[in-house]
Amino acid sequence: MLVVPGFMFLLFFGYIPLFGIVIAFQRFMPARGILGSRFVGLANFRYMFELPNVGQVFFNTLLIACSKIGLSIIVSVTFALLLSEAANVLFRRIVQTVVYLPHFLSWVIIGGLTYQIFATNNGIINVVLYDLIGVKIPFLTNSYWWIFTYFTIGLWQSVGFSAIIYMAAISSIDQEIYEAARVDGCSRFRMMWQITLPCIASTIVIMFILRVGSMASIGFEKPLMLGNATVYSVSDVLSTFVYRVGVVNARFSIGTGIGFVQSVVNFFLVFCANMMSNKISGESLW
Repeated sequence: MLVVPGFMFLLFFGYIPLFGIVIAFQRFMPARGILGSRFVGLANFRYMFELPNVGQVFFNTLLIACSKIGLSIIVSVTFALLLSEAANVLFRRIVQTVVYLPHFLSWVIIGGLTYQIFATNNGIINVVLYDLIGVKIPFLTNSYWWIFTYFTIGLWQSVGFSAIIYMAAISSIDQEIYEAARVDGCSRFRMMWQITLPCIASTIVIMFILRVGSMASIGFEKPLMLGNATVYSVSDVLSTFVYRVGVVNARFSIGTGIGFVQSVVNFFLVFCANMMSNKISGESLW
């Protein structure tokens, strides 16, 4: 009975919508529906790959996703290691709670806060910078500064949740290993490097594979809320491209085709990541 709600959610929102993929092979007309729309084969995919900026969109998606995965894992693992070494339990719990809270904030709220803090003309940071050194930094309108802002906000929002998973893995390590290391005279840094990291390696691998599986998706809310026309060259990713082409321009067949390609790329990436992980470290999901 406890499994039924999750199963129903997965069925109605995960598997039944898969039948809509047929729209990608049709000249879909909402008035005619799926059964009445004309079948056009691969024409939508040929048109999709001929669009002038589709290559840049794929490049932006993979670049942002790869950078995000690498930074997130490095920062989250480092934070979990440092926090686990804190001797004061109360301090550790307070810091863990404060860092975890942004995970529950909607990206609409985070996007509004970002514009209030990083806006060029009246953002808090630029107001302070202009008063101190007479310079304003275009965090949200310059491509390079936008990437910096995007990753900074993303890490602030997601590091706490990932760190909790790694801290749970750290807490399951047998404490007798650490006691034996202390007897042998190991420093705390040496124990982190020689004991903690190897013991949570399987968790890191699993998190890496799961993140690779969503590389081509990235997420819709964050690029949409933080992006704007001046930084489309770096902020336009597959999810926002699908929204703009499929929903805003009402080209449902093209949008579905892009989404289908996105899913195929995600499947290929997670399969390759699992195979590479199994060969290199012996750890994998299957």
